[in-house]
Amino acid sequence: MELYYTFSVLIVLASFFAYLNLRFLKLPGTIGIMIIAMLVSVGIRLLGDSYFPSTTKHFFDLIKQFDFNEILMGAMLNFLLFAGALHVNMFDLKEQKVSIMIYSTVSVVLSALIISVLLYYIAPLLGINIPYIFCLVFGTLISPTDPIVVLGVLKEAKVPKRIETKIVGESLFNDGVAVVMFAVVLKMATDPTFEATFGSISWLFIKEGIGGLLLGAVFGFTASKVMKKIDDYKVSVLITLSIVTGGFLVAQALHVSSPLAMVVAGLIIGNYGKKVAMSEVTKDYLGKFWELIDEILNAVLFLFIGFELLLLPDLNKQLLTGFVAIFIVLFSRLTSIVLPWKFFDIFKFFGIKSAYNKGSLMVLVWGGIRGGVSIALVLSMPESEYKNLLLEVTYIVVLFSIVVQGLTVGKLANRVLEKE
Repeated sequence: MELYYTFSVLIVLASFFAYLNLRFLKLPGTIGIMIIAMLVSVGIRLLGDSYFPSTTKHFFDLIKQFDFNEILMGAMLNFLLFAGALHVNMFDLKEQKVSIMIYSTVSVVLSALIISVLLYYIAPLLGINIPYIFCLVFGTLISPTDPIVVLGVLKEAKVPKRIETKIVGESLFNDGVAVVMFAVVLKMATDPTFEATFGSISWLFIKEGIGGLLLGAVFGFTASKVMKKIDDYKVSVLITLSIVTGGFLVAQALHVSSPLAMVVAGLIIGNYGKKVAMSEVTKDYLGKFWELIDEILNAVLFLFIGFELLLLPDLNKQLLTGFVAIFIVLFSRLTSIVLPWKFFDIFKFFGIKSAYNKGSLMVLVWGGIRGGVSIALVLSMPESEYKNLLLEVTYIVVLFSIVVQGLTVGKLANRVLEKE
């Protein structure tokens, strides 16, 4: 009953904030909901104890009882990735497969290393001494672009489809790499008995990554074959729901990447499954069902991100560090995208070409939006003297990324398109 009560409160608040945004702010829906939630959070922190002490305490307790990491990484992420992948054209991804593979693997690792080195040397200048291993932890959790946020923001920003596919393609696949990398680095930072060898780390990446891809392919093709024999929209919706819910449990049991499994399953059902197994009626119902799931969960997710402001100990202390971290993250994003692009330029005589031009690269850099995944990862850290520091800096970077980059990436993309 407690879970039902809490979820009911969140749905009511999400719908009310969505109405206020649509009626007055007129911002992209998810960003508007987050900004209103943040304003409410600020109001509660400033005035709540003085004017509404009992309500404030009750609301604080409500937010604190949610395990944001478990809710996002264990439940919502799978639904949102599947829903997003279901509507992506696989043919568009195939045309850019080499570029997407490089940017979702090499670029993520490169970005994490650049961020960690810069933060390690700049932090003492700001009066903060932090061990390199925790700088690397921050680099790994902040490097991946958030596929949920990217999909939500680009859809509402009306970014041209061909540019959207380039950004979304990278974002969909970089999560699996980043989560495994974060798990390894965090274990190195917090477990003195863990021995990180090239072989052990490589095996983790292969098992989680390749295993997740294969599991998703099995789910996708099996579901498509099953749906072909019935072609009933009600049962088809139930089958896709079972893939997301049951598939997560199977991935956990096999210790493979459930995000990658959901992406691959969604891509296969959304392309192969729709082509061979569904009538127009089934396609329509299935598409609209998952579009609604995507909208509802995105609204709740951005509400969560806004209300996470209530749980930060003292954001004022890390404003300067967070401001510097924004530039570090943007610089690392630029470097980790441009260097592989130069690699393509050098080896183009071998037939290796990038699907991105200079304009697309600009949008790819600015469209690398961080979101709830980074916050969930930092919240999953065990308690230490550096956790609150990294949480506050992460929140500042994510806030800038969603609000500033999220609200301007559409204009940048359209301006770039006009020049091409």
